[in-house]
Amino acid sequence: MKVRGSNRQAGCWQPNAFALPASRYVGYSTVASGRAMTNETKHISVCVCTYKRPQFLQRLLKELGGQDTQGLFTFSIVVADNDHLQSAKAVVLDFVAASSIPITYCVEPRQNIALARNKAIENATGDFVAFIDDDEFPAKYWLLNLFKACEEYDVDGVLGPVKRHFEVEPPKWVIKGRFYERPTYPTGLVIDSKKGRTGNTLLRKRIFTPGAPAFRPEFLTGEDQDFFRRMIDERNVFIWCNEAVAYEVIPAVRWQRRFMLRRALLRGATTLVHPTFGVLDIAKSIIAVPLYAAALPFALLSGHHRFMTLLIKVFDHLGKLLALLGIRPVEEQYVTG
Repeated sequence: MKVRGSNRQAGCWQPNAFALPASRYVGYSTVASGRAMTNETKHISVCVCTYKRPQFLQRLLKELGGQDTQGLFTFSIVVADNDHLQSAKAVVLDFVAASSIPITYCVEPRQNIALARNKAIENATGDFVAFIDDDEFPAKYWLLNLFKACEEYDVDGVLGPVKRHFEVEPPKWVIKGRFYERPTYPTGLVIDSKKGRTGNTLLRKRIFTPGAPAFRPEFLTGEDQDFFRRMIDERNVFIWCNEAVAYEVIPAVRWQRRFMLRRALLRGATTLVHPTFGVLDIAKSIIAVPLYAAALPFALLSGHHRFMTLLIKVFDHLGKLLALLGIRPVEEQYVTG
């Protein structure tokens, strides 16, 4: 079943109103296409943006080297290093020496995730662009399942789940609070912009306008949701494939309270550049900060996970208000671990 056609009639197309049939998606290695693939071999550029995380990048490249394509497509890798000191270069050179998979290394010296993504796209070739983060690693049939879903459903892109992978056993409050646990959806669900992200994504290269930056650098975070919002407004269609699994490495630093709160401040401050941000959002934050702060002692009584969940909300709203006053709560472009 294709998305093209009746679902896109003027005035009646609703991106999140329906899910396409799941077809025969029963496992990583047994996903089958419902229509014949073309004889022409397609090519995918797997884009990885990285910043001072060589150990994570090394693991990711190793897993990418083991992807099973079943001969349906070819792929290469583009590594966009957002560190002007080129901290990822040695890892890439090691991969080149050990693997036959083509890899392109490029540097975006200006520290900004949107600019790094744009640099990766500039160096991408072929019919598709896949994105996976440097702190993630894919299952063996990750790229194959993304590709088959995109071809079978004849859509402009496919997103898959990112499951958390703890390096060491985390505190119980991290598990109970479901921190870093992301939602999943049925295969074939047509996603809206709020679900849009580039941590596990395959996109047809035709949706990118040559010479025009796909990601907007004013977004220090949330640049992927902004991208999907604009692409969906242009009537591109993206679906979910629940079998295309990637894993996010969660090191111990990420459950440090300081890390979580600094990330919330940055996320809140970035909200101001969103086109829908307005007076109502400001009013909500003005009310939320004292209200949530007053509720913190009661949340602590019901468990540390509830306390941290509420405190993160306080800092999220606080980040918005500080940014409105011209105060930049977090100086760095990235809050990484």
